[in-house]
Amino acid sequence: QVQLVESGGGLVQPGGSLRLSCAASGFTFSSYAMTWYRQAPGKERELVAVISTSGGSTNYADSVKGRFTISRDNAKNMVYLQMSKLKPEDTAVYYCMCPARYYWGQGTQVTVSS
Repeated sequence: QVQLVESGGGLVQPGGSLRLSCAASGFTFSSYAMTWYRQAPGKERELVAVISTSGGSTNYADSVKGRFTISRDNAKNMVYLQMSKLKPEDTAVYYCMCPARYYWGQGTQVTVSS
């Protein structure tokens, strides 16, 4: 049974940091690129970051470039999203996703507010 379980969301003040985690199981995690998406209220789901199978290649949406870092640990079947210098417009539900197999997690809420 495939599972992607996100954690680490919460309420943070503008300028703060959060680290999201995604635990994968039920498939050969190390064989697939992984992504983080987000969806803000009333907006379409947006691709935030992509990481290659080895972690050696990453890409980011322009809106988060320089502030967010995606990483993975294939030994632990984990993918992470380190978010810093958070802005109110980063408020969204964040999803972990395996694009090749179209596996999605349930999402974790991130709220940036003072």
